[in-house]
Amino acid sequence: MTNLNTQAGNRLHYLDAVRAGALLLGIVFHACLSFMPIFIGWAVMDINTSNSVGVFALISHSFRMELFFFIAGFFACLSVNKHGIGGFIRSRVLRIGVPFTIGWIALRPLIIAGWTIGGQSMQGDVDVLAGLANGLTAFNGQDILVGTHLWFLYYLLLITFTVLAAKWILNRASGLSEWIDNATSNVANIGARFSIIGLLCVFPIMLCLWFMNGWDVDTPDKSLWPIWSVFALYGCFFVAGWLVAKHQVLLDMLSKFSWWRVALCCAAIMAVLSLSGYESQRAHDDYMWLKLTYLLSYALMMCLLVTLSLAICRKLFARGNKVVSYIADASYWMYLIHLPLVVWLQVAVAELPWHWGVKLLVICSATVMISLAIYDACIRSTFVGSLLNGKRASRFIASKRN
Repeated sequence: MTNLNTQAGNRLHYLDAVRAGALLLGIVFHACLSFMPIFIGWAVMDINTSNSVGVFALISHSFRMELFFFIAGFFACLSVNKHGIGGFIRSRVLRIGVPFTIGWIALRPLIIAGWTIGGQSMQGDVDVLAGLANGLTAFNGQDILVGTHLWFLYYLLLITFTVLAAKWILNRASGLSEWIDNATSNVANIGARFSIIGLLCVFPIMLCLWFMNGWDVDTPDKSLWPIWSVFALYGCFFVAGWLVAKHQVLLDMLSKFSWWRVALCCAAIMAVLSLSGYESQRAHDDYMWLKLTYLLSYALMMCLLVTLSLAICRKLFARGNKVVSYIADASYWMYLIHLPLVVWLQVAVAELPWHWGVKLLVICSATVMISLAIYDACIRSTFVGSLLNGKRASRFIASKRN
């Protein structure tokens, strides 16, 4: 067993790119929802839509948050080893709990206003001031998580403290913790030798997916009461990241690029796309078998996209890169504030006679530029930036410009 935290000077820079990629993909995912070919209850539906957007949304939704929780578990293990349980808990409360609370209070009125203006847009009568007023009056401080994108922070806190509680119990069980470490090490070595350890997660993932409301992963943004299937799914990836941080052989195996994984992933994606249309056909004679086949394909797609993301970033960003590190630091802030920006920009371009691809590019580019400018000017070198990512050097963009 090799603890990555003991490898001084061997920072795994590509994991910065993985973390940033998982969060930035979320911005693109939300930006594309107004271009879905059918109305899904989003803030606004653009006059130009595309079936390709639906395909992208289905695939990206299958792994982006799973990848984020995997990386969160990885760094959580390293942080516990470095700072101890007490220091780790303090940092999680500050870096996760505080942004969740303040972010929800500050952003939810703007999100409600965006939904109001979006509805007005589809009826041909936009009143921005009335939308803002509705956002403020509709915010009553009671419907925690409803209509926000910050649910992932809440689940991250729940999963983190559950894992810490399990670790505390195991440490006090005589010999049990050591036995589990040895067993995990043996499984890691065997799994790495046969390149199967990443696929072992498929079956528990299928079980979690079976209890979702639909065939895909539910978005638990309606209540503080956890959905156990969602909790278990993201918990699996968090624990997987935690274990990988303790066993170098697992990380090497999972982040190794191979064409057979690409081929298997493509096959799984094709199966998911082919079977997705049967979800609403409950009267079909083979509905149960179709669902099982879909869930198997979906779970395979999920696991393979997570490992391929690691492998691709390892190939491209193995060496340290200041720009990548900067984007990785900024990505947390960018994801926290992006949804109001995305929704308002979607409403602004919804009636324009442009190609949907051009609109999507405008929305994503403007969101990234605005959030990066705010981060560089007002966040990075302030106490807020220190709260989110730890103390960082002064402004990066401004210094390059000067």
